[in-house]
Amino acid sequence: MTTEFKYEDHVHPDWVDYNGHMNDAEYAKVFSYAVDAFMGEIGLTQDVITKESYTIFTLETHLCYLKEAHEGERLSVTIQIIDHDAKRLHVLFSMFNEKQELIATSEQMLMGMDTNQGKPAPFIQNVQDKINTIWSKHEHLDQPKQVGRTIGIRKK
Repeated sequence: MTTEFKYEDHVHPDWVDYNGHMNDAEYAKVFSYAVDAFMGEIGLTQDVITKESYTIFTLETHLCYLKEAHEGERLSVTIQIIDHDAKRLHVLFSMFNEKQELIATSEQMLMGMDTNQGKPAPFIQNVQDKINTIWSKHEHLDQPKQVGRTIGIRKK
């Protein structure tokens, strides 16, 4: 397993809106696809999800749109684990264009779920082991400025 996770895609024609760039909902779609790919990276393949009755749900997300993306443009998404516990992951996905410019981020809280019980549950052991491996590479990284942001209008 690599700790250098990367999800790659491109801006599909039907993702472009009336402003001539990728629609805001499509950024969320790309980040959702990246969550699915990351789940596979940490051992939660479709077979494991079915066999173990275990998956990950997204509890919360905060998107920051930093630059436009245009039709056909190549996209890549990386992840940084900000924090974790036995059943939750606080992560930041970062989306880059083909020039390696940061164009969007998605801060997310992910929760491990026992699908038989319909309740949160600790990560299954092989998943926890892979999270720990990634965490050992991420725990000393600087926290990106998009983490923990709130929405508001600053008053003068």
